[in-house]
Amino acid sequence: MKKVSLLVMSMFLVASAFAADIDKAKAEGKANLYANITAIEPLMESFTSTQGVEGIYTRISTSKYLATVLTEHDAGKLQADVLQGPLPILQTLKDKGVLAPYRSPSAVGYPDWALADDTIVQFGIEYVAPIYNKELVKPADVPKRYEDLTDPKWRDKIVMPDPATHATTISWLVGLKESKVFASDEAWMAFVKGLAANKPMFVKSFSPTPAPVESGEKLIAISMPKYIITKAPAPLDWAHVSPLLGSPRGIALAAKAPHPNAARLFIDFWLSKNAMQMLADKVGEYVLAPGVFPPITGISDAKVLPIRELSDEEIASWGEKFKTIFYAK
Repeated sequence: MKKVSLLVMSMFLVASAFAADIDKAKAEGKANLYANITAIEPLMESFTSTQGVEGIYTRISTSKYLATVLTEHDAGKLQADVLQGPLPILQTLKDKGVLAPYRSPSAVGYPDWALADDTIVQFGIEYVAPIYNKELVKPADVPKRYEDLTDPKWRDKIVMPDPATHATTISWLVGLKESKVFASDEAWMAFVKGLAANKPMFVKSFSPTPAPVESGEKLIAISMPKYIITKAPAPLDWAHVSPLLGSPRGIALAAKAPHPNAARLFIDFWLSKNAMQMLADKVGEYVLAPGVFPPITGISDAKVLPIRELSDEEIASWGEKFKTIFYAK
């Protein structure tokens, strides 16, 4: 652990020589962010007002992220200065030469594992948990363990992203197995099959999952607790299962950033404790800045773990297996 800490510290010392030049950043005038994260307008407005550089946010869905960025990059037309996305996507972009090393001094205090890469800084975890309609689900019925989602009383009352096609959901299900949440692989498979037996409604991603629960069409969603914040005052709460798992979120500098100093300034701002507090408070995100938690009851005490990056081949293979299970007649 000491060796890792010394390595991280040396990386910070080297990176400081390449920190953002504020005067040059202001002369460049703007920083373009390509991101898959939603509801970050308050952060963009804060960056613009406090740093004197315009922050421009382009939202790209996870399913289209790689194709969009690589097409622009290969054509020499990538406008992004900074790229934010799930770790597997950013790692692929790094391998393709789209990203450049930059270690922001603002990331001091983050976990060592979040800073192990010289290019991608992991700043949060896209944490997944059951959320439910607290006006329609009695306190005694709220799931307390993952296994409780297999209770037949939830048949036709669950909504979740399609486990055959949605990469994050596939990774989450596999993460439950690999993180030893269940006593054995057999117990994990019993959970998967029990969840499938309750005939969940499938949607394309996490974004549509809260709506059927808000309306009462469904009672529980395999979703993200952050929607308790972003969908307020909808009657949503989360089931305090443990541990919570999710894909690491990362941010990185574009190798050919049109506005490189503004890009570094933006990353410094984004990783600062103030910005991470805003991301937690306004967007409900689980972030890695020390001592910062979203204002969601119980989250500060929750055990939240990052899941392993799955390869494209693994995603495809597990997707086919889950399709067989969840689409069985």
